Amino acid sequence: MSIPKYDELTWPLLELLKDEESRSTYEAAAALSDRFGLSEEERATLLPSGGQTYMLNRTGWAGFHLDRAGLVTRPKRGRWQITPAGLKVLESSRIKLDRSALMQFTPFRDYILNRRKIRGREKASPEAEQDSELDAPPEEVIASAFNELRAELKQELLGIVRRMDPVRFERLVLDLLLAMGYGGSREEAARMTKMSNDEGIDGVINEDRLGLNVIYVQAKRWQNTVGRKEIQSFVGALAGQQAHKGVFITTSDFADTARSFVKTIAQKIILIDGERLAELMIQHNIGVSCSHAYEIKRVDSDYFDEA
Repeated sequence: MSIPKYDELTWPLLELLKDEESRSTYEAAAALSDRFGLSEEERATLLPSGGQTYMLNRTGWAGFHLDRAGLVTRPKRGRWQITPAGLKVLESSRIKLDRSALMQFTPFRDYILNRRKIRGREKASPEAEQDSELDAPPEEVIASAFNELRAELKQELLGIVRRMDPVRFERLVLDLLLAMGYGGSREEAARMTKMSNDEGIDGVINEDRLGLNVIYVQAKRWQNTVGRKEIQSFVGALAGQQAHKGVFITTSDFADTARSFVKTIAQKIILIDGERLAELMIQHNIGVSCSHAYEIKRVDSDYFDEA
């Protein structure tokens, strides 16, 4: 079973609170997870930000909307309690409280109208509102937009890298390895590179600052898929260098036979395909720069509790 969306949790949450006892978001999320029969993996699945689970976030968002509709109240931050209006709603034959249903409640409708006014779109009908911000918790909307931008950035990076001059590609891989902590200083790491006939680079780089262990590196600025044959040649090069660890980097992809092969050999071979290469470049700020940064802040309940 998939993790229910927030508007699938509003009615079950209201039913959970019908005993008029207050419950924390954590308690409600656990109870609702039981009700929907979620697996341990589904219960533990985190938002891309890693701050909280999807279930906890969506339960909180369901409670927030019920609160805006006047059906629950928050006696304390992070806790929910049903109101007389909420009890009255439970007496109806309703089984779902999605956005269109909540629009029937004046407090919720006023909340939506106010949001639209702030955003300069108050002339449109609230019922026609189709913003994804109202269809999913804001954290998920932000995460979705972030992932979409990141995917576009990865594709743009790959396109540039695949067209790079071989010498410039050599420098890129060296910069990335240094940023990842290999090779020590640039002077120490620079000795690893040499031009090769296939417009890639290959050589040895220190795994640690003292050079107690080394890693053999090969990179291919290819469009075609790297097959088992190329990996076997790489393993042979490792044997010739008496090396036990290697990193094979390509701007394309690896065939399944190549990925299977590295699992059967004694040497430790790490395969980095084009998508992973772009991901590492973004992670270690190679060829990218920060365009915008947004801080997401929350109420500091400890501050107000002290008052």
